[in-house]
Amino acid sequence: MLEVMVNGCSGKMGQIVCDLVEQNENLVLKSGFDKNVTGEFAFPVYNKVEDIKEKPDVIIDFSVPIATFKILEYAVSNKVPVVIATTGFSAEEEKKIEEYSKQIPIFKSANMSYDIMIMKKLVQWLAPLLKDTDIEITETHHNRKIDSPSGTAQMLADSINASLGNSLHCEYNRHDKREKRNKNEIGMNSIRGGNIVGEHIVQFFGEFETFELKHTSYSRNVFAEGALKATKFLVNQPNGLYNMEDMCHI
Repeated sequence: MLEVMVNGCSGKMGQIVCDLVEQNENLVLKSGFDKNVTGEFAFPVYNKVEDIKEKPDVIIDFSVPIATFKILEYAVSNKVPVVIATTGFSAEEEKKIEEYSKQIPIFKSANMSYDIMIMKKLVQWLAPLLKDTDIEITETHHNRKIDSPSGTAQMLADSINASLGNSLHCEYNRHDKREKRNKNEIGMNSIRGGNIVGEHIVQFFGEFETFELKHTSYSRNVFAEGALKATKFLVNQPNGLYNMEDMCHI
């Protein structure tokens, strides 16, 4: 039985993860961690790392970057593997996570969906075949999402760019520009509204036709289930930084 701590346990995703852990016969919900502890919990919940009494076997992190690093410091000190499902990290923070992974196993993915990993592979394969097209990525999420563009959209853009020799750049803001579209850009477009779980569209615009790939998430359980699979995978790994491709062998 793996004993799990959930970082961000009061959030929407954190609550879903907690519920699924409690339903899983191979996992035990040891404790939770959250800056804003709201409601009652059937397990210990902490808001200060120095108060944590129960050392878990693994930590699942669905929070915000500042909270991720707070729990990472605890994890490194106590040699606890961490599954990071949080997004919105800066380039400097990404490098810091890589450094931490030399001391503990870390699983990090901008999206815990298996189908999104397939989409990532598909756009990586398609981009060289459609290299003369205009590439646009549009992502839609609920009105409470803080970061923009989504980590998944950026992951898709980075995969496309890598397959084209990193010859492109991402364009995040056309509002202040008064010029025609640059042929070497990937347009990044974000929509926020309602309670949309997540939708990502990658479009390759040619002169006479358009090729489009679209993925829609209907339930947050997809991401929570992926995090639980990552948890079981990670505890058997040596120190290092892992992702969905490592786990799914895509």
